[in-house]
Amino acid sequence: MNLEYKILWLDDHIEEFIADRHIQRIEKFLEEEGFEAQIVPVQIISDFFEKLDNSFDLILTDFHMKEMNGDEVVKKIRKEGHIFTEILFYTAQADLTNTDKLDRILFLQTTKNHHKQVVDKVKDLISLTIQKFHDIVVMRGMIMNETSDMDNQKLEMIKKYINNSDSEKTKDLKLDILNQINTSFSDKLKYVDGDWKTKDNGLKKLMKDSFVFSADYKIKTLSWILNDLSETDFSQEYQDEIIKVRNKFAHAKLEEEKDEAGKVIRKYFKHGEDGMTFDEALCKTIRTNIRKHKENLKTLQQKFDE
Repeated sequence: MNLEYKILWLDDHIEEFIADRHIQRIEKFLEEEGFEAQIVPVQIISDFFEKLDNSFDLILTDFHMKEMNGDEVVKKIRKEGHIFTEILFYTAQADLTNTDKLDRILFLQTTKNHHKQVVDKVKDLISLTIQKFHDIVVMRGMIMNETSDMDNQKLEMIKKYINNSDSEKTKDLKLDILNQINTSFSDKLKYVDGDWKTKDNGLKKLMKDSFVFSADYKIKTLSWILNDLSETDFSQEYQDEIIKVRNKFAHAKLEEEKDEAGKVIRKYFKHGEDGMTFDEALCKTIRTNIRKHKENLKTLQQKFDE
């Protein structure tokens, strides 16, 4: 699992779940947990198997369908597709007591308020998979990966802006960034030939060095570009909510809390200098902030693509 939580949902009456806004409720539930929700509703069996792959975190399927019963769908997923994603298998009509049980499948037979019961069970199962995901070591890996992806996205937009803008227009930007780098990393200027303040390739060479042109400089450069484009400057929030937190998380120490019997009941990371504790609650906040800034970058990227 990563920041995006994907659900593939097969029901030949899926339009009823859509019309009653049940899918939106599940999306909201996931977003409140700090995840990006991607729910793919399908009502035709062939479409379902065309979309099916290992990228989904949860699969939902009805039992009574015209083309193929749900238990046949499940067996095909497991035996032919070799996909072992969690599955919620539900029905309002059939008796499931004699249905062959397969690994990692939850069976739900509703009695009344069918749609509501299905949605409630989906939320329970999502909570279960999130709990499995909440291994704090896994969480750190996800956060580092997501922030690294945003770093790369920022760099590509900066390159595109500089390449597509008049050199005179970006002169101040180049001088400002290069002066900052010169002050902090004077020994790294071996990458630049001749008069680095006037040659366009000076900045381009430095930008290839991730140590020199760090996440800090990338967001500062993006701040300049945001202001030049008259867009909302979210750079300070990004500094506080992403870069500073990521840097602390990277250097935090894994600690364990044990009960009287010596059993580990909680794992968390703790940053030594300020005591910041990276537990489930903080990781939820971090996920939410990452999702927010991914949306900010997406909006800016659309400006570049216009």
